Amino acid sequence: MPFIPHTPDDVREMLDTIGVSKIEDLFDEIPPELMSRGLPKISPGISEREMLRLMQDRASQDGTPLCFAGAGAYDHHIPAAVWQLLSRGEFYSAYTPYQAEASQGTLQVIYEYQSMMTLLTGMDVSNASLYDGASALAEAVLMAVRIGPLNKKKTTEVARILIPRTVHPVYRRVVQTLVSPQGILLEELDYDRQGGHIDASTLPSAPAPFIALIIPQPNFFGVLEEVDVLTDWAHGHGARVIALVNPISLALLKPPGQWGAQGVDIACGEGQPLGAPLSSGGPYFGFMTCRSSLVRQLPGRIVGKTVDLEGKPGFTLTLQAREQHIRRSKATSNICTNQGLMMAAATIHLSLLGPLGLERVALACHANTKKLTERLTSIEGVTKLFDRPQFHEVVLKLPAPVQEVVRALAAQNLVAGYPLSRDYPELGEAILVCATEQRTSEDVETYFKHLQRILSKQTPACSKRMPSTVE
Repeated sequence: MPFIPHTPDDVREMLDTIGVSKIEDLFDEIPPELMSRGLPKISPGISEREMLRLMQDRASQDGTPLCFAGAGAYDHHIPAAVWQLLSRGEFYSAYTPYQAEASQGTLQVIYEYQSMMTLLTGMDVSNASLYDGASALAEAVLMAVRIGPLNKKKTTEVARILIPRTVHPVYRRVVQTLVSPQGILLEELDYDRQGGHIDASTLPSAPAPFIALIIPQPNFFGVLEEVDVLTDWAHGHGARVIALVNPISLALLKPPGQWGAQGVDIACGEGQPLGAPLSSGGPYFGFMTCRSSLVRQLPGRIVGKTVDLEGKPGFTLTLQAREQHIRRSKATSNICTNQGLMMAAATIHLSLLGPLGLERVALACHANTKKLTERLTSIEGVTKLFDRPQFHEVVLKLPAPVQEVVRALAAQNLVAGYPLSRDYPELGEAILVCATEQRTSEDVETYFKHLQRILSKQTPACSKRMPSTVE
């Protein structure tokens, strides 16, 4: 944090002005048992250099583990320019336009963000972001219910939403929490045990009326779904389609706006891969795009570009569907927000990478995960669970208790992946692993050696000698 050169006299004058005797009085609402008792092991005369060294040493004790976990939050490279620019006061302290008079710079950043997201998803319009991917999916469900089915005559007493079990389990719980009080029924679709995807051939030819189908791409297992078939199946039964997508994957895969014969109705997802650091879980941001015909039901804000009386370009809040604005009870959402700082990070991140750079990142992620999969499955007893194409995550089955293996690898400063036994007990000792563009061949080899050694101690079959270099 910046150096603030307040002298004791400055502090005394400020305290006298607000009528407080000492700085500690400003925090008297904190229970005494939670208050720090000082830092007795640190000398009060420690220099800045010594303090910096002390903090660096303490931080190094936590280590910098190799991360092979994904499951919705990904360790991508963020160019230094992204947060160097965002640290400027114009962005860092004024990133959300609550009024139409917001600065043109802020509005232009939002406009550029919206333009990039519509290009990335192949949709017509984008809002100015939401809390995160999970709440964005919940907002998409609420939006689909407000819009209703394609065939308005096919209304039902209960708003049914088909949500596959291949959707992130945390997302499913968040959606359930947010939409169930409104009488919306989430009906889960099971997945094929061999492919790890929704088998379209098992879907009923005449299902009971439903409002929308959610299609994850790639799904939580990293598997690619049959998006064209599923989209056409849902539209063929008069339902809306909600795409839940990874933005990095869209550099390689068909965008939701081109799925099936008509494209999806709503696309959403987690924007963290676009310039937001892992940061122990946030803040992140959710994105949402849709068809232009549905824009009035899109939650949040939309910035438009226009010209003034002199013909000069300008930006303005074109649509404001929040309850803080004039819509009040007609607002599309009471929880949506503009995660403006994270959205600005995504805008700068995408600007720096460009289409070719984003494609290179996606290709590197896919190649590294393939390399990781091949290396780990060369260990006796480690197998790949699903046989369909995948993006940058894969489910592996281990010949030993996953939780014990994960703990053992953590002791080697390695985040092994996401254990699946709690959310998918039917998969047995399975783990979801991921390798982004950050992982090198040396990182993969480190994972391989530690896993091989740990498994060899737990299962005799794994003691078989393996090649020690990456092919």
